[in-house]
Amino acid sequence: MTDFVRRRLSQGELDIFVVAHQRFVEGRAGGRRLSLKFVDLAGLNLSGRMLDDADLSGSSLENASLVGTSLERALLFGCDLRGADLTGARMKRADIRGVSLRGANLSQADLTQADFREGVIAIPHATKGLSAVKNEMVKGVADGAVFSGATLDGSRMDGLSAFKADFTDCSMRGARLTGANLKDADLTGAMLDGAEVAGANLAGARLVGAVLTRVAVNSAKLDKTDMAGALRDPDPAAVAKAEGFYQRALDGNAWAESGGILGDPAVFDNEDLRPLGDRLKGLRLTALSAKGACLVGMDLRGVALQGACLDGADLRGADLRGADLRGVRMSRANLSNADLRQADLGPLPLGGGRSMSATLASSRLRYARLDNANLTQVKFPGADLSGAEMHHATLDGVDLDTTRLDRVVGLTLAA
Repeated sequence: MTDFVRRRLSQGELDIFVVAHQRFVEGRAGGRRLSLKFVDLAGLNLSGRMLDDADLSGSSLENASLVGTSLERALLFGCDLRGADLTGARMKRADIRGVSLRGANLSQADLTQADFREGVIAIPHATKGLSAVKNEMVKGVADGAVFSGATLDGSRMDGLSAFKADFTDCSMRGARLTGANLKDADLTGAMLDGAEVAGANLAGARLVGAVLTRVAVNSAKLDKTDMAGALRDPDPAAVAKAEGFYQRALDGNAWAESGGILGDPAVFDNEDLRPLGDRLKGLRLTALSAKGACLVGMDLRGVALQGACLDGADLRGADLRGADLRGVRMSRANLSNADLRQADLGPLPLGGGRSMSATLASSRLRYARLDNANLTQVKFPGADLSGAEMHHATLDGVDLDTTRLDRVVGLTLAA
């Protein structure tokens, strides 16, 4: 971008604008929408502040701290965010066209439907300022940026340069990456279901264990691209079994509802259940066995799986909100990016004063959502909860001594 002198703001001056903006957002007297275009905010602290709908177009936020900052729908068009810390920032539908994010940290940020594309920005004249502007096309740049665990669902990243960027364990469902430069980028474990990658440069990229369902990977440039263990579309055999699987599930539901008089518990060991879509949602599947099964991205809201065995199952990105998982066995299961908000994983009563605790030994729950979940007495030995969200989760009787808890959000443990 053409060089020009930005007006420098101090931390104190910036704080005054931010406080007025929060009052504006909250509809309180004295509020005023923050509009700071082409100003120098490099190195300043905006962490945890409310900046929804703010306009910071063309400003420099190089090396600024924006940890946990709310920037939903914010105008960051043409901003310089090199080296900025945006860990956990909320940036849904933010306009970040033409932004420079080189070396920035956006791990665990929510960038749902954010716009990273190139755009035309009006650059102030070096001496005349905003009275004389020059239109300049600027491209989005995120080379070397860290997006690990971020949510980029539905984001527009067409033409973005993200050379050697870190997208490990990201949710990128439905993202547009046409023409993007992802050379040598790390997309290990990323969920790219339905993403568009036509013309993208994936040479040297790592897509190890990535979810590539409904992705035309061959429309991208592939040269030494590592896709070992990547999950592709269900094969025809799995699709052909779907109706039979559904009838088996209904049989299991009848067994649960009749107290064991009708039907039998459903058994889906090592099966690919993805062709069922949302057809298991809300069913009672007590004592189901789905060891080693694939349920990636499935809608399982409100399903009742008391005492079920899902050891070694793949549940990445599955929606288990409000599910009854009391006494479930999920040892070595993969629940990365799964949504378990308000799920009940408490102990299952067995009668006679006995109960069975849920077991998730050695399971992966990286960046899973566990807000308001009941985790009473859950057994987590050796589990990986890195980056999980656990606001208001009930943790009575839980031993997390051998559990990986890096970057967990909202976890409160008794001293």
